[in-house]
Amino acid sequence: MKISRFKKSHKTLVFFASNFDYREPYQVLIDATFCQAALQQKIGIDEQIRKYFQCGVKLLTTQCVILESESLGAPLTGATSIVKRFHVHKCGHEGKPVAAAECIKSMTKDNRYVVASQDRLLQESLRKIPGRCLLYLHKATPVLEAPSKASKKWVQRRAKNLMLGKQVEKIDYMKEKQGLKPAETTDKPKKHKGPKNPNPLSCKKSKKERKPELKGVEQTTITKAKRKRVKIPAHVKAALKAD
Repeated sequence: MKISRFKKSHKTLVFFASNFDYREPYQVLIDATFCQAALQQKIGIDEQIRKYFQCGVKLLTTQCVILESESLGAPLTGATSIVKRFHVHKCGHEGKPVAAAECIKSMTKDNRYVVASQDRLLQESLRKIPGRCLLYLHKATPVLEAPSKASKKWVQRRAKNLMLGKQVEKIDYMKEKQGLKPAETTDKPKKHKGPKNPNPLSCKKSKKERKPELKGVEQTTITKAKRKRVKIPAHVKAALKAD
């Protein structure tokens, strides 16, 4: 492979790895249209893709792709035999197969696949979604398509948001440094402050009221004196009456 072709493909892989988390081994999802084009050009898919990427790759297909290829009959007999050689990845449509294009779209929603297809409608659909990586055959040569406009716009928008965020942080730091903005503190629940107790040093001692004292009278409980009856003997009474 020429150095210029390798540089282009490497640049594209770096773009998707940096911005959309593509990682080695790169998973290449292949459909029957790609196999048919390879058969017509008499090239080996496995050999050509590994030579083109020059890094770890894993070639995959789905049950929906195989079933659709088989249903098309004799014209795609060769392509069907080729696509069956690849590892069949679970697509979630087991028992309820869907069209190959729809299956591939659903597979690329949450996973990072390099989609190898010659289906023009599928390619156009995937180009509108950021982060979709396409591989196709130009005659007998594999071509990793450059990032789409949707992918580039998404990356530019994210870079702009990150830049604005950094600028805001820098402005806040400068304000804080110059005393224009109070330093942020960790959020703690505010305690409810009730009325404070009076300062014991600032309070005057209350004077106790004293009861008036009676002169010459002891402060004791006053009790009434009881009368005592004196018994007079009978002979004394008689003498007194005689007088």
